Amino acid sequence: MPQQTFAEASFERYRKPTRRERFLDEMNRVVPWAELVAAIEPCYPKAEGPGRPPVGVERMLRLHCLQQWFTLSDPAVEEALYDSRALRQFVGIDLGREPVPDETTICKFRHLLEAHQLGEHLFVRIRAYLAAQGLQVSRGTIVDATIIAAPSSTKNCQQERDPEMHQTKKGNQWYFGMKAHIGVDSRCKLIHSVAATAAQVHDSQVLPHLLHGEETRVWADATCSGQRDVMRHYAPQATSFIQAKAHAIGL
Repeated sequence: MPQQTFAEASFERYRKPTRRERFLDEMNRVVPWAELVAAIEPCYPKAEGPGRPPVGVERMLRLHCLQQWFTLSDPAVEEALYDSRALRQFVGIDLGREPVPDETTICKFRHLLEAHQLGEHLFVRIRAYLAAQGLQVSRGTIVDATIIAAPSSTKNCQQERDPEMHQTKKGNQWYFGMKAHIGVDSRCKLIHSVAATAAQVHDSQVLPHLLHGEETRVWADATCSGQRDVMRHYAPQATSFIQAKAHAIGL
């Protein structure tokens, strides 16, 4: 690793690591970066001609992970990297030598992953790696969903809304976008199943895709009430269906 410049050196005598820094240190240790980079490299642009070479694959992958972990947009993650030394150290950026990749570069990398359907491939690789390290899926699953908002405006080139998005009502508020459905291990809190749908798709419709089949307990909220037969079919060993995810915290 190259020596840090004065731009990145810290002379704060009483500083202590934050929770964010401890989290990033753990991710730096447990994520199989070399394997993930190897999966992306065949699709990644190569340096051609005298122009500026592309940003390194691992750097862009780490930056993309920061976006997912901290829910940051393209311009927001660029700004956060300029603002936070901890984030820069995780990505490997020294402002004394180079700038942060701009939001256009960040956007192009995300579109590259989408175009080659690499997101699901990387998710499967990480899950397999964690299982090999002894972080096995336990016998309990927490299922939940969250709405991912998208621009509802038609002021774009197509003059229409994204056809893959839809509107839905939650409480007294209307939302437009997609919905992320997740299955979480109740013991280690690792996400083992993910499904994305338009926002209006009911949580119960995606339930079969979020269970791995070996559960003895399933936690869900009221949106999955009346789905006990579905749970029994896809998780035949499960004997407890609890409509209160809060009970799963700490298990």
